[in-house]
Amino acid sequence: MLHRIVVLGAGYAGAFCAGYLARQLHSDDFEITVVDAEPDFVERLRLHQLAAGQDLPHRPLREVFAGTGIRLRLARVTAIDPGHRTVTVADGEGEDQIAYDTLLYTLGSTAARHGVAGVDEHAFHVAARPAALRLRARLDELDEGGLVWVVGGNLTAIEAATEIAESRPGLRVGLATSGELGGWLGPKARRHLLRAVDRFGITVHEHTTIERVERAAAIAADGTALVSDATVWAAGFAVPPIAAAGGLEVMADGRITVDRQMRSVSHPDVYVAGDSAFVIGDNGRPLPMSCASAGYTGLQATAAIIGDRTGRTIKAHALSYVGNHISLGRKDGIFQLVDSDARAKPGALCGRSAARVKSAIVATSGWAISHPTFGKPSHKYRAATGRERSTALVAG
Repeated sequence: MLHRIVVLGAGYAGAFCAGYLARQLHSDDFEITVVDAEPDFVERLRLHQLAAGQDLPHRPLREVFAGTGIRLRLARVTAIDPGHRTVTVADGEGEDQIAYDTLLYTLGSTAARHGVAGVDEHAFHVAARPAALRLRARLDELDEGGLVWVVGGNLTAIEAATEIAESRPGLRVGLATSGELGGWLGPKARRHLLRAVDRFGITVHEHTTIERVERAAAIAADGTALVSDATVWAAGFAVPPIAAAGGLEVMADGRITVDRQMRSVSHPDVYVAGDSAFVIGDNGRPLPMSCASAGYTGLQATAAIIGDRTGRTIKAHALSYVGNHISLGRKDGIFQLVDSDARAKPGALCGRSAARVKSAIVATSGWAISHPTFGKPSHKYRAATGRERSTALVAG
């Protein structure tokens, strides 16, 4: 009987993990199903570009997984039942259940609302493709001089504000953050960030907490109304409540608690990778929600699944976080290295070189995920079961 592996989500973590498992596991023994609501692979790292009006590569998941043996189910995950090893999904034809033997949970994250009134009704965000397209349509409607306020001071907020300012110079862009803009950067990187913000003509309101969003304004805690034709909410990320509702052990923020091998501590047949995982990194601190974390946790989760199923020794992959890479439009950027305590180092790579490095990383990641059979080994090894399996581990 085939061992059923179900992968929830086909973002950076899920798509990579599914392709890697398909390369490494014998199709006579395993059946891999990927569930995702989007028909295309979504480059979340570039959704701020999509919102600003740029076109991204079209990568249909059916084409991505063609020839891999992976089954694709286009549906939205509505619930999991780890006690009965089932997943409930919904599509245009209604709800049904998918049974699994091993579950890989990579549903990622979305924009965190923080309970702020009016965000769902009036704000835009760039944490999902439909949301980015909705913002793009709104920006297309604005006349010359239209005012866009981006709320947040993190990487996503900075990238969204600078991308919109560069791609749509006829619009006025503002950025409101509850702290000091780029205060977590080293001195060199922060100076570069502030120069870029000035160059784009972006208005910055620091130490400004938004407590309500209205149709035409973002209202600060002190009563100040930031009049806006479009408010972009980029104040952090939150995970879906599906894991907690299903009975998996989670942290207060809803992320699934896992061991060093990325197994759920409450249900060891559930593995987690990407933003939904709460795991302590090599520096003794929780890994942040990021694309880099998706890569590290994905490598570890797939190694554990393969080892647990085949008897192979499970390699301990690095769970590290080396820095922040920020795009400032298409021709500028910052790469800020951090130390073992996650504090910014004094130096940083800034300018066009940083932009080129990030562009190359993003392009390589997209290409690798859209070619899941690349590097498939032709030679074999014999596992503890005596069956033949493919051997080489290929890092994404």
